[in-house]
Amino acid sequence: MPEPRRYVLTGAPGAGKTTLLEALHHRGHVTVREAATDIITERQARGCAEPWHEPDFVDAVTALQSRRQIDATNTARHAPVHLYDRSPLCTLALARYQGRPIAPALAAEVDRISRHRTYQRSVFLISPLGFIHHTAARRISYADSLAFARVHEQVYEAYGHHLVHVPAGPVSQRVALIERSLTRD
Repeated sequence: MPEPRRYVLTGAPGAGKTTLLEALHHRGHVTVREAATDIITERQARGCAEPWHEPDFVDAVTALQSRRQIDATNTARHAPVHLYDRSPLCTLALARYQGRPIAPALAAEVDRISRHRTYQRSVFLISPLGFIHHTAARRISYADSLAFARVHEQVYEAYGHHLVHVPAGPVSQRVALIERSLTRD
């Protein structure tokens, strides 16, 4: 049985990736949630106000992303397409944005996904909505979120990915653009 085609949704925090992934899931697609938000939520529940500043944060995100990719492959191998809210390249962008050294676990995961071409070359770049809705897990300013998104673009391009721009707009239009791209790729 062939491996599923794995696509990544990336972009600025608050651009609507999670909403799009939920809509795609409701349309029958296999989707995989973002790891960082879940790590943040779990650690905030244990009393850590800003887990993204903890020294092991990037490693925790890397490990959860890897487990989720393996789990999705094992449980939904029959599905021809899997859609991911971020990938290890996003975690690399996070480390660079925060000025952190690239930990061995992240470097190994980036090397693995690059060598095995785990994710499709086409990556969906979800454009910002023009504002940011702050949450306990998302405290970044809109200007900083745009700068963070540029780091993502640079990382994906440096690793040979083609960015498919998904402009701001109604969820239904964004989902339709993604689905059209899936049938062409």
